[in-house]
Amino acid sequence: MDLSVVIPCMNAADVIGEQLAALSRQKWHRSWEVIVADNGSTDGTAAVVEKHKESLPQLRWVDASGKRGAAHARNAGLAPAQGKLIAFCVADDQVGTRWLAAMGAGLDRHPFVAARIDIAKLNSPEIAGALRSPQWDGLQRVEYPPHLSHASGASLGITRAAHEAVAGFDEELPYLEDTDYCFRLQLNGVALRFLPEAMVHYRFKDRQKTLFNQARHWGEYNVLMYKRYRQDMRLANPWTRHLSRWRALLRRSPHLLEQQNRLAWMKTLGT
Repeated sequence: MDLSVVIPCMNAADVIGEQLAALSRQKWHRSWEVIVADNGSTDGTAAVVEKHKESLPQLRWVDASGKRGAAHARNAGLAPAQGKLIAFCVADDQVGTRWLAAMGAGLDRHPFVAARIDIAKLNSPEIAGALRSPQWDGLQRVEYPPHLSHASGASLGITRAAHEAVAGFDEELPYLEDTDYCFRLQLNGVALRFLPEAMVHYRFKDRQKTLFNQARHWGEYNVLMYKRYRQDMRLANPWTRHLSRWRALLRRSPHLLEQQNRLAWMKTLGT
């Protein structure tokens, strides 16, 4: 087996069928498999996966309910995988037409890669117009020490050897386990490469409260990443930067009256 696609999920019965259908349309001349790592679904996700085994003969469902969290699900899904190359995606997104071939070719050249993220296809015009793709024309980069690149866990590909060298994802992290993973790999000497030819169609949370809470958790755990990896470096003028962001947010508060901009404002507030 050349490549294994690992999909961590939990209660994804409403969306995972679209992702599996997108995978069934992939064209690649080498051997590959799909592993759905179920983190404890109670909504019939396994039954949906079973229905797609005819169109995806190398599709497997594995029980990844031993510990809650995407980090454990990814590690548990990779454990029985047979491929030397691994590509991660998630249940509520959709991979693009040439995603598999592009990821496979990228992993032949580099041990660690990330795909381009599109937000137009799976989101309403209001959301796509108000928010931006975090990974459209390059990797994401944190503005705090250690100033390293990172990418969404829904877009990553890696060789098994590189994954095992850092002992996989940190299962103690409920959020930003993908950022932590990217940092540890780079600090271990593995460069993260952007693959613009590999496309993932990303689905944002479409409720204000859900988007706000997601952004709040990301903001909280970015502080943890800073404390964990800054070493002797310090963020310059942190309080000045913090207060200037609050001023900018308050100046944009009239946007709360506009439906198109309300989600972006709530996301910024959460962060």
